[in-house]
Amino acid sequence: MRTISINDPEDPRISGFRDIRERDLTGRDGLFIAEGEVVVRVLASAASLCRPRALLLAEKRADALRDVIEALGQSTPVYVAGQTVLDRIAGFPLHRGILALGEKPRVPPLAEILATVESDDVFVIASGIGNHDNMGGLFRNAAAFGARAVLMDQACCDPFYRKSIRVSVGAVLRTRSSVSESAEGLVAEMQARGVEVVALTPSATERLADYRPRGPVALMVGSEGPGLPRAVIERCRAVGVPMAGGFDSLNVAVASALALHHVTSATAAA
Repeated sequence: MRTISINDPEDPRISGFRDIRERDLTGRDGLFIAEGEVVVRVLASAASLCRPRALLLAEKRADALRDVIEALGQSTPVYVAGQTVLDRIAGFPLHRGILALGEKPRVPPLAEILATVESDDVFVIASGIGNHDNMGGLFRNAAAFGARAVLMDQACCDPFYRKSIRVSVGAVLRTRSSVSESAEGLVAEMQARGVEVVALTPSATERLADYRPRGPVALMVGSEGPGLPRAVIERCRAVGVPMAGGFDSLNVAVASALALHHVTSATAAA
């Protein structure tokens, strides 16, 4: 099995993996870190939209990824280090012992994603989602229920942040996405293409359980706390999930999962 041993945490060949948490905050100029066996397998799979640049593995984990290493070929270096050296490279104890450096995919403009829209298409629109756990959850749900794409406004956090990728179980790496300047612009362009935009909000009088799609749908969610702006909600079809006991709302990722299941099930049954 072809691997390159690393004994010095200052080795320049693994500079992209150094001080991971600090670099998470400052960015990597079009690159990202994938962590854990499941996520790295997604990155290396045919379904991935991203290109793996390099792997960095603990010595004890290399054999478990033998098939991945062989499939990647000679163009992707695979570095192997002892646990102590690996922890010093990462800057914290790396219990999973599996890292990959990946290249972000090209982000297509919204018009390209919407060039063809089918009657059973479902999209997810995220507005102002700043929590990386929630962003990862949205991508995981979108992939699980077969959404065409996740569309974000510029107020959203980067889905290629390491934690978002991990929470998504690699779905960020295989799900099409696009970023637009504003939520209002997203809504207008979707509606111009004949896509009904459904705003998920606790203030809605129409229940999700009663909603039936009549064509392509975009499910729109906002940040926890403020939620979607009133001006945006008024341009969409507002739908909600009633809460018991005066409780306010569900976690945004949970709400999106319920809505995606409901809409895709109704579409399949039609």
